[in-house]
Amino acid sequence: MEAAEEQAAAAPVAADCAMEEDASAEVATSAAAGEEDDAAALAAAEAAYSWPELSFDLPPRRLHHFADQFRAPRSPADNFLKGVKWSPDGSSFLTSSDDNSLRLFYLPEDAYSADTAAEAAVGAQDSYGASLQVNEGEPVYDFCWYPYMSVSDPATCVFASTSRDHPIHLWDAATGELRCTYRAYDAMDEITAALSISFNSTGSKLFAGYNKSIRVFDVHRPGRDFEEYSLAKGGEGPTGIVSSISFSPQNGMLAVGSYSQTTAVYAESNMEPLYVLHGQLGGVTQVLFSKDGNYLYTGGRKDPYILCWDIRNTVDIVYKLYRSCDTTNQRVQFDIEPCGKHLATGGQDGMVHIYDLQGGQWVTGFQAAADTVNGFSFHPYLPLATTSSGHRRFGMEDESEEESSLSGDENCCSVWKFSCSQET
Repeated sequence: MEAAEEQAAAAPVAADCAMEEDASAEVATSAAAGEEDDAAALAAAEAAYSWPELSFDLPPRRLHHFADQFRAPRSPADNFLKGVKWSPDGSSFLTSSDDNSLRLFYLPEDAYSADTAAEAAVGAQDSYGASLQVNEGEPVYDFCWYPYMSVSDPATCVFASTSRDHPIHLWDAATGELRCTYRAYDAMDEITAALSISFNSTGSKLFAGYNKSIRVFDVHRPGRDFEEYSLAKGGEGPTGIVSSISFSPQNGMLAVGSYSQTTAVYAESNMEPLYVLHGQLGGVTQVLFSKDGNYLYTGGRKDPYILCWDIRNTVDIVYKLYRSCDTTNQRVQFDIEPCGKHLATGGQDGMVHIYDLQGGQWVTGFQAAADTVNGFSFHPYLPLATTSSGHRRFGMEDESEEESSLSGDENCCSVWKFSCSQET
């Protein structure tokens, strides 16, 4: 782990770029090799697999709960979670926190069974810690999994992260070692950090969002080679920082959200602008396509509504989904279940709200934490979900230790199990 930290700290100032590219190109190539075979195998597996029909008649059961793992040693309230994402193979989930760290937790074997001891001890706090912790040198802006990641294939077991004043790092999810870096430079030939990152659907390209531009890296070729696309051409595209990138699973499009309160849709093949969507009250913090690729969901900072857009007819908003986040600057994450029928979102009220995407009706909600639920992620194929919570706390210098302590439901991460329709 110390070696990984040293590499991460040294990567932005590496003088011999050619040496790093030669050493890491083989690894990156192996991680991205066989994308067409992987895509075909994944499509066949999805066609054969019966996705669980989730039932929301009963509140979900909390299987596992993590809190101590995110407490700062000296002042527990100093650290807080900022997001969570399941791995594509469902074996683990990755969290980001304010201490500039990414932590990986493997899903325990008992979570795969119907009746577990964990369910009998709902709310019990897990004693084991993260299986892996990666420390960045500065605050983490964004992170994402390689789309064909599989714990059984070391070549694909990777995730990417971007942080302030650092290049994009590709990490080994099994060992925590730094595989390679993808570096962008500004007009002064200084490294500029990406504010958002996402692999494309095939895993062959890594798209990175910057101020008014997107840079596209070939996953096979780490280093400073990239294609750059300006988004401000014509005066209609996003004019601010690109905060979120999402790829359509069906039609070769990608959506780009920016802090200029606009969302733009492009053709992935040539980055030709197709639509520019206006309507968010704050800067767009997340964009997400529906499972069929026909709808786009966007959420903004200090904006209490997630907007639904029909990309076949973008004249009007289809409907709005409410969430409590109108006074927080945090990114509040939402996700769509594998079946594509429901969307769940966190909020600053500690609740998770679930909506039916057929018409935008509220289905149910449950209390996930005692503070802001900023992360929510459905498991890719099991009736599970994970939440992360927390927000920055400004304590007084003379505040006692008891007053600054946190409850078990603050600054925490939980794994939840939903019931299935066939079980009810």
